[in-house]
Amino acid sequence: MSSSTPRPGGAKPSKAERRDQAREQARLLREQQAKRDRRNKVVAIGGLAAAVVALVVVAAIIIVPSLGPGIAYTGDDADELALADVAAPSTAESNGAIPLSADGVGEPAADDDVVVSVYFDYMCPYCGMFEAANDAELNQLVADGGVTVEYHVVSFLDRQSSGGEYSTRAGNAAAVVADQAPEQFPAFHSALFENQPEEGTKGLDDGEIADLALEAGVPQDVVDQFTATAPDADWRTFAPWLVAATNQAGDDLRAAGLEGISTPTVLIDGQRFTGDMYTAGPLTEAVQAAQG
Repeated sequence: MSSSTPRPGGAKPSKAERRDQAREQARLLREQQAKRDRRNKVVAIGGLAAAVVALVVVAAIIIVPSLGPGIAYTGDDADELALADVAAPSTAESNGAIPLSADGVGEPAADDDVVVSVYFDYMCPYCGMFEAANDAELNQLVADGGVTVEYHVVSFLDRQSSGGEYSTRAGNAAAVVADQAPEQFPAFHSALFENQPEEGTKGLDDGEIADLALEAGVPQDVVDQFTATAPDADWRTFAPWLVAATNQAGDDLRAAGLEGISTPTVLIDGQRFTGDMYTAGPLTEAVQAAQG
């Protein structure tokens, strides 16, 4: 229906009137279009703002883990770092091992002891399977005398903990216990594997690691050192030692015929054990055979 005003007698609008009506309709159309444009602009700006916020949130999710307190060693010399260049736990050997003999943690093997060297990463699932099968038997062999177990902690699986650097966090905690509360090291070591997180997760958080240590009898003042950093550094106290021990492990295992680090790896008096590592019995039998 036309928006024009009827003329008396039904006469048609004049040319001037039609022109004025057309101008008025055009004005109304321009105002309507302007309103739509303003509304669309607001929507577009709001959408852009939401997109920017979402992008910032995603960036934060990606970036924040790397902005937390220092954990792993990040020195430029990591690939060449040697045990002789770093501070080690007081109970550690010069080869990076933490020995456990009948005389306790940190006591070197007697000349006639059979030495069982175990290379492991606390994030390694196969190491967890190895420990489940052999931990109690190794402890018994040590208690019976004539056997020393050397624990070689490595931290090459940080990349498998979704940014949580679990291998370093757990390894550093174990090193702190070996250094300051060595009597509790075997129990804490066992607890870390009994509660081992799945590979690919961030792993146990620092509080959960601390709880395991306390349950294993580690004093609170020692547990408090788990998250301490090295002097004038951004990494945890024994993070450089873990890197150096990992480098040394690579050299040791290449000398034993492997291409590099593979965990778990077990050496009996320097010779690689190739039997079944995931069933209780075979390793014990091999150690007893080496004892003669």
